[in-house]
Amino acid sequence: MASLARIRPRLPRKLPLAIARALNTSADSTQLSEDASHSEPFSVKLHDDSFRSYRTETPGLDVEVTKDGLLKMYKGMTTIRRMEMAADALYKQKLIRGFCHLAIGQEAVSVGLESGITPEDRVITAYRCHPFAVLRGGSIKGVIAELLGRVDGMSKGKGGSMHMFTPSFFGGNGIVGAQVPVGAGIAFAQKYMNKPVATYAMYGDGASNQGQVFEAFNMAKLWDLPCVFVCENNKYGMGTSAERSSSNTEYFTRGDKIPGIQANGMDIIAVQKAVRYTREWVTSGKGPIILEFVTYRYGGHSMSDPGTTYRTREEIQRMRSTQDPIRGLQRYIEEWGLASEGELKKLDKEAKAEVDKAVEEAKASPFPEPKDLWKNVYYAGTEPAYLRGREREEIHYY
Repeated sequence: MASLARIRPRLPRKLPLAIARALNTSADSTQLSEDASHSEPFSVKLHDDSFRSYRTETPGLDVEVTKDGLLKMYKGMTTIRRMEMAADALYKQKLIRGFCHLAIGQEAVSVGLESGITPEDRVITAYRCHPFAVLRGGSIKGVIAELLGRVDGMSKGKGGSMHMFTPSFFGGNGIVGAQVPVGAGIAFAQKYMNKPVATYAMYGDGASNQGQVFEAFNMAKLWDLPCVFVCENNKYGMGTSAERSSSNTEYFTRGDKIPGIQANGMDIIAVQKAVRYTREWVTSGKGPIILEFVTYRYGGHSMSDPGTTYRTREEIQRMRSTQDPIRGLQRYIEEWGLASEGELKKLDKEAKAEVDKAVEEAKASPFPEPKDLWKNVYYAGTEPAYLRGREREEIHYY
């Protein structure tokens, strides 16, 4: 099969209803539309090719930003990267075992998404989930402790890298693509209860060919669910490039009658704009929409198989110099006169200190006791009256 994939002829692809221009994926192509302000919102303009669309208009290129908002996003991305780098180091020290999927390079997607939604909105994703767990109400200590298998972890040390949850974040999920129909179900629940919120069901290009993904699309369109299906296209499913696994790599066009937006996932301002556009779309009763972020991860698929990226050192260095989301936002902030290099370095040091402190606290947390193995099987109050012949009161749930 692999040999057939290598010799498959490169045929031109016809994509009706999709804009033919190439998407810009630079991290620093947004320009000022007016003088930047330290105290008031000001306007910037995204690159002309920041978006592509299918069966809908593209989001506008004019965006209103604030100094505080940009600095908050910079601090957020820096902190998330520090956390993922700490997880990388702990894995190499053999303190973290098993699968551990890091999102280094994709910080604009998670932080940009969070900046464009509300605390009441819902998010569900796959196994590259650590940033969302923190941003949606968790903590760095909770994530690191969970990776270490300690009781202070977000799932009390019994879930691991792919299983962390908050009231508005329905987890990383370890089965490829399985979170997409669950996300459609979450959106159905919000519509059923007449809640004006959006559900973001996230998946990768590697999961895009799953049958359950298309089944979820179909049901969401039939019922006009307020669901944004988000494809984080980082170009590789494990170690297989998108071109070798998908006959149509324009993932935003693959919803049939569901409209789609493709967005630059490396520029956090473009990410925020796309998220706000899609949130307005689904909460206004227009039904589901697909949002594809073209992004990039700098490491392998998982820490347990770091060699599956098939990227050269030179390629990664080139990407980091031109398409790193943190460096792109740093350039905006400095060139627009919002903060100096020294002020941003101070934020970097604060992020490092926050993560270092969380790591030490997580390492000090104990491992779960064997007697706690069967705790937390049921959410408190939902356990059955009898379980294998024992009274509910005889079993402790916390």
